[in-house]
Amino acid sequence: MPIVVPFETLTDLFINLSKKYSGQNKAVFHHKLDPNGSFEPVYWDQVYDDVQSLAAYLLDKGVEHGDRVGILSENRYEWAVVDLALQLIGAINVSLYTILPPSQCEYILTDSDTKIFFVSTGIQLKKAVEVFDNCKDLTEIIAFDMPKVEKLIEHDSVKLFDDVMTEGNTLIPKYEKQIHQRSVKVKPDDISTLIYTSGTTGQPKGAMLTHHNICSNVKAATDHIYWDDKDRSLSFLPLCHSFERTAGYYAIISSGAEIYFAESVDTVSKNMPEVKPTVMISVPRLFEKMYNLIVKSVEEGSEAKKAIFNWSVEVGRKYSEGKRGLVSLQKKVADKLVFDKLKQRTGEHVRLFVSGGAALPPDIDTFFKCAGLPILQGYGLTETSPVMAANKPGQEVTGVVGTVISGVTVGIQSLDNGKIIAEISGEDYPINTTSEPGEILCKGPNVMKGYWKNEQATKEMIDDDGWLHTGDVGRFVDGYLQITDRIKHMIVNAGGKNIYPGPIEDMFKTSKWIDQLVVVGEAQNFMAALIVPDFDALKKHAREENISFDSIEDLLEKSEIQTLYKKEMREFSKQLASHEKIRDFRLLPNEFTVETGEITPTLKVKRKVIAEKYGDIIADIFKNDKN
Repeated sequence: MPIVVPFETLTDLFINLSKKYSGQNKAVFHHKLDPNGSFEPVYWDQVYDDVQSLAAYLLDKGVEHGDRVGILSENRYEWAVVDLALQLIGAINVSLYTILPPSQCEYILTDSDTKIFFVSTGIQLKKAVEVFDNCKDLTEIIAFDMPKVEKLIEHDSVKLFDDVMTEGNTLIPKYEKQIHQRSVKVKPDDISTLIYTSGTTGQPKGAMLTHHNICSNVKAATDHIYWDDKDRSLSFLPLCHSFERTAGYYAIISSGAEIYFAESVDTVSKNMPEVKPTVMISVPRLFEKMYNLIVKSVEEGSEAKKAIFNWSVEVGRKYSEGKRGLVSLQKKVADKLVFDKLKQRTGEHVRLFVSGGAALPPDIDTFFKCAGLPILQGYGLTETSPVMAANKPGQEVTGVVGTVISGVTVGIQSLDNGKIIAEISGEDYPINTTSEPGEILCKGPNVMKGYWKNEQATKEMIDDDGWLHTGDVGRFVDGYLQITDRIKHMIVNAGGKNIYPGPIEDMFKTSKWIDQLVVVGEAQNFMAALIVPDFDALKKHAREENISFDSIEDLLEKSEIQTLYKKEMREFSKQLASHEKIRDFRLLPNEFTVETGEITPTLKVKRKVIAEKYGDIIADIFKNDKN
């Protein structure tokens, strides 16, 4: 077992790790204080002192056991200090995505009755100040950075983090005994955090995750996917996301491994060669971007370059299937010609890519495996803390999300009669169960306590038998869990055929011309798509082909561009069943973003919003079919 200390709560985890590494100059976090500088280590002794200082300050401000404290910040050292201080004194972490507008921040702060609000930059501080008067329980805002707009810091409620830490340090003698008493009082069934689901429909709901929920998941996931104190991880997924919180934060430190905080999501490609991570926790979007960059480079090259690339991928495929002999020699050549360049971009030390949060397109999964960089795809929900199943190192299977983790039971419920048609727990393996598709259910210590102040939503999610209903459709294939799509995403065409858009959309994401794509066609005779092109690729193509245009809108209307996408649709649709083929499409001049409301902070498509926002365009696609 790679877990280095015993723990039943996150409070235990922090205290026992601090004791284990006391006086050893053992780093736990690394961050950049200067964008032009290098990553600086933060040792366990400093973390312990900082957490004690902040805990003393919070107690002095009247934060009680079970009180909610908010954090609106990018991944950074201060985020970890706040979180660990909250776990130490039994308060509840309410984390918010930095891309949320003020109105959403206000809703979450009000719904959770948050008392103190930590924010990072001036941009986030501005939101906090704007909503402060509308949040009745909010007493104080603490800013990590000095804002450029001085009037923000002049607000009566605002304090700077550095000042708070200085004050807290002087309060340690007064509160040291009370901090210890509060830490002993924390029990496994206490709520550790409220994680608000981003919600593709309606207002977000606060999933109540207990210390036991998270700790059980940390232990099971770490046992399933091994890492230890020799590993280092580059953290860039938001820490308010349950995947990064459990797998990329608590699980990493529980193993004695070290976390490097990326400067931002946009600097990941720059930070990877600097950090040389051995473990990367990511969502498919990172792998899609890396893959598309390589494919674009190849397609823009000579015929010889294309031939070398295709040969290398085929060699990599044979090698990943266990073929050796001559293939081993060929793989060394393929690495030098193609794959080493990809590995250099990752820092050349990655031994584990772990992907979650959304489906990983099979073509991309296969390519990375051929390159000698296998991706371990996993599956879970915020409400399951989050991991339910994952592939194991050396046992990766493309197109599935792996085997059920220890302590967890996954069931498949028939969509026709509601009966459980298959059920596997993490202790059942080896098992080769194969089932028909149905709704994926979950039982186990990882299942949330419920939704904050929302008993009705809790009852809709967790039935009387204790099964959590995921809303996802899937099945078991030889004991491996395979995801089809969300139940509510299913499209029923005019002929009554059920079509799941997710796998179709994932397939099209491998096109170098497509950035985003949404399948439409409810109650229609054929499927169509709304396409957000890869604008950089398209503009470059226009320049090379001497296609003049005045604007993106003008470019998308050009007959040459329309022909290009028609050809792409036909080519990709060859892999689809007749009723799934994309028969028509529209090119959109703007990408789907969180700010414009089409996607959630976790990059999931809000299909209802898109259907409403682009209703006229969708109607236009099918109008001739109606006539």
